[in-house]
Parts: sequence; structure tokens; C-alpha cells
Amino acid sequence: MVKSIIEIRSEKSMEMISITEEVHSFVLKYRIQNGKVHIFVPHTTAAITFNENADPSVQYDMNKAMAEMFPTSINVMHNEGNSYAHLMSSIIGVSLDVFVENGKVVLGTWQGIYFWEFDGPRTRNYYIIHENE
Repeated sequence: MVKSIIEIRSEKSMEMISITEEVHSFVLKYRIQNGKVHIFVPHTTAAITFNENADPSVQYDMNKAMAEMFPTSINVMHNEGNSYAHLMSSIIGVSLDVFVENGKVVLGTWQGIYFWEFDGPRTRNYYIIHENE
């Protein structure tokens, strides 16, 4: 098994940060030819997802829709004031697999990989892992 723990810093309360290049670099560094890499976010108020990487307005739209679905004013019992962020993280998810074929990350034409912050700004970590077959 090979793994990297990567530190990431968000600048906004809700922000999609592309980590596509970091995943590509991991695949190259460890000379992974085929299989998959696993990405894991060990936080309850952040997530990981695929989405379009060509038009930044998609990120704006995604953030706006999440904020409307889970407003900061949501009436819940958790008293830290960030229940909306916990809900968002649970809906999107904290892990995903990325396939690798012939030494390259397999993504659709417009796809990118995003760390999604819901309770920033913060310094966080995420893992990229490959288990040798």
C-alpha cells in the first residue's frame, strides 16, 4: 500500500477546491499503471466529489444549491452552529474511488475531483491511497 496525506487550506466558508492535479501526481509518483486510488476525507464537515472542471460557474451553482438546501439557519439540536455542514458532508460523502488505466487517471472529458469544504475557512487533510494488487 502507498498513501499520501495532503494538507489543503480553504479560504471561504463553502468552497470546492480542485485536487485533480494532486491525484494525477500521486499516480505518476507511485507509477500506478492500473487499478484504482481511494480518496478519503477524515472530516465531518467536508466532502469529496467529482464535478465539472471547465466552467467555474458550476462550482458557484453547486455551492448556492447546497446553501439553499441546508441553510446556516436550519433549526437543529447540534449547538456548534454547523449542523448544515455535517448534513452536506453526509449527503455528498467523504470517500471515492478513482480508476487508473495505463498509468492515467480515468475521468470524463469535463470531470475534475473536488475537495468540498462546508465549514471553512480551515486547514484540512485528505488521504490518497493505493493498495497494490
